[in-house]
Amino acid sequence: MSRQWLMLIAGSCLSAMVIGGALVAAPPTRPYDSPSAPTFERLEGKAGLNPPLNVDGDFLIGPDYLPSPERKVIPGVPRGKVQQFTMDSKNGKLFNPGIARKVFGKVDPDNLKTLIVDTHPIDYKRQITVYIPAQYKPGSDAPFMVCHDGPKGAPKMLLPQILDNLIAQKRVPAMVLIMVANGGGDAQGHERGREYDTMSGLFAEYIETEVLPLVEQNCGVKLTKDPDGRAVMGSSSGGSAALIMAWYRTDLYHRVLTTSGTFVNQQWPFDPKVPDGAWGFHDKIIPESPRKPIRLFMAVGDRDNYNPNVMRDGMHDWVEANHRMAKVLEAKGYHYQYLFCLNSGHGVGNAKAQFLPHAIEWVWQGYDKKQGK
Repeated sequence: MSRQWLMLIAGSCLSAMVIGGALVAAPPTRPYDSPSAPTFERLEGKAGLNPPLNVDGDFLIGPDYLPSPERKVIPGVPRGKVQQFTMDSKNGKLFNPGIARKVFGKVDPDNLKTLIVDTHPIDYKRQITVYIPAQYKPGSDAPFMVCHDGPKGAPKMLLPQILDNLIAQKRVPAMVLIMVANGGGDAQGHERGREYDTMSGLFAEYIETEVLPLVEQNCGVKLTKDPDGRAVMGSSSGGSAALIMAWYRTDLYHRVLTTSGTFVNQQWPFDPKVPDGAWGFHDKIIPESPRKPIRLFMAVGDRDNYNPNVMRDGMHDWVEANHRMAKVLEAKGYHYQYLFCLNSGHGVGNAKAQFLPHAIEWVWQGYDKKQGK
C-alpha cells in the first residue's frame, strides 16, 4: 500500500482496515433506534447492570462496562481441573484432510452470492481443552458446554474461573467445559470457515463422534446424552456454528450462546439448498419452520462487522443480521435474550467482560428445575 494512500486514509473522516486482502472502511456505529432494530429496553443505572434472568427480550447496555466479579479467583471456592489433549486430522474421518487458501477469492460472476476460491488440502492438529468441576462425581452423567475457538496453546483460565464461581454459587449445574480449537484460518476457503459456516449437521456430528469420545476417554468423565443438558457457545463464526449445531441436531443441543454471531452469507462452497448461508436463518429458515426447543442468547456491538469482504450482496451486516434474528425469534415464540452493546466492536470484548457470567447463567435457566434440584 502506498504512502500517499495511507495519508489519504489518515486524513479522511472514515477509518479503514484491511480484511481478506481488501481495503474496507471500518464498521460504522449503528444507532440503537434504527428502523430495522427491535425495540430495546434500556438498562438504566451504573455500569455492570445486566438484564433479569427470568425474562426474554431485547436489551440495550453500555456504553460503559464493569468487568464481572466472577472473572476472578475467589478464595475458598472449589477449583476444577483443566486437561488438554491434541487431535491429529490424519487420524479422523470427517474434515480429513483440512483445507486452506492463499488468497481471499473473487466474487463468482455467475453467482454473486458466493466466491471463487482456490484451496489446497492440509493436515492440521486440533487442541482440546477440558474443564472438569471439582463437584463432578466420577461415573455420573455430566452436563456440558462446548466452546468454539478454544485455545491452541496453554489453557486460558477465564471460563474455568467463571464456572468455578457460578457452580459454587449454585447458579449453574456442575458442568464440564469442552473448548475445541478450530482447524485454522478463517472464512471462505479455510478450515475454520468450512467447520463453522457450513449449514448442516456435519460439524455437530464431528464433535459427537470424534471429539466427545476422546474427552470421555482421556479425561475420565461421562457426558450426558440429554440435549437439554448440553450447551454450545461461540463468537463470530463460532457463534453461527453454535446455532447451526443446535438447529440441525436438536437431538444433541438445546442451549446456545453467541456473541457477534456471523448470521450472514459466509458459507462456502455454495449450497443451492441454503443459498444464503446463515443469513437464511432469519430470512426464511426459522420463520418457515416449526419452533424448536432451543434457548438462545445473543449479543452484538454497535460497531460490529459490516461488509468486511469483497461481496456486496446485502447479506454481510452483522448488526442487521442479529437484529433480524431477534425479531424472528420473538415472532416464533423462542426463549431468547439479545443484548445490543453500545461502544463495542466485533466480539464485544469490553461488554462480554461484564455480561458473560450472566449469559451462561441465563442459557442454563430451567435445567436444575428439570433435574428436580
